[in-house]
Amino acid sequence: MSDLARLRGSLVPLVTPFRNGAVDWEGFARLIEWQIASGSHGLVITGTTGEPSALTFEERVGLHRLAVEVAQGRVPVIAGTGTNNFEETVRLSQAAQAAGVDALLVVAPYYVRPSQEGLFRYFRGVAEQVDLPIILYNIPGRTAAHLEIDTVARLREACPNIVGIKEANKDFEHINRLLHRMGRDFRVYSGIELLCFPVLAIGGAGHVSATGNVLPDRVARLYDLVASDRWQEARDLHYELLPLNDALFIETNPVPAKTALGMMGKISPEVRLPLAPMRPENVERLRHVLRAYGLIP
Repeated sequence: MSDLARLRGSLVPLVTPFRNGAVDWEGFARLIEWQIASGSHGLVITGTTGEPSALTFEERVGLHRLAVEVAQGRVPVIAGTGTNNFEETVRLSQAAQAAGVDALLVVAPYYVRPSQEGLFRYFRGVAEQVDLPIILYNIPGRTAAHLEIDTVARLREACPNIVGIKEANKDFEHINRLLHRMGRDFRVYSGIELLCFPVLAIGGAGHVSATGNVLPDRVARLYDLVASDRWQEARDLHYELLPLNDALFIETNPVPAKTALGMMGKISPEVRLPLAPMRPENVERLRHVLRAYGLIP
């Protein structure tokens, strides 16, 4: 199994760049190099920000393979492999393992609204089919399924390779109770930008923040400051990041992040349907914020 000590810090959920409707493989490789040079601690490929539901099976596996090839072990590569189809999730997870990724991020199956017993059997079934660390992904606002703490505890007991959870969950009380029940050796990551610092402060392992796509060095520094007990600097940075965090969610993620990266000359800002380009008035709002951070002229 992978080195679990490396699964901490800023694990950036990379966008998937497109050009003329196709995956921009060269642009994707450049993003990875930029992320590593900027100090990001790990990369999440085909998570929510990577538009996984708009990708084919072959594209997802190709992105996992390319990320491993480019990263060359410098940072861990975590593959988002969850779907709402159990057999497809297993196939994607096994293909990601064959591609050489370090861990899997498996989202709660969306749309079908399973019971807690259904969620338990689903995640246990996936975990039994691979030999990689698995990070559960709880994002009830998108899936309409909420992983309850009792279910997470059952999964940890039943599956040694389930090592953590990404909580894209605005209920900070829930996250406190989760860490209290599971212990701080269970890796809990914030998937809510404004909760990255608070989750670190109560013992979280890191964050999976879409803002890391646009400002990777400072998002990584937030973790580094906390790890060094430089709390006042970390608190100041938390508030410094707040306007950009807000701007990147004025429309559905990852549309603003890709629009920002387009303005910065990193990639084409294309998204795939059913996502659409940002409204002009929101583009101007975003442009104003990016200028304030010195990201564009």
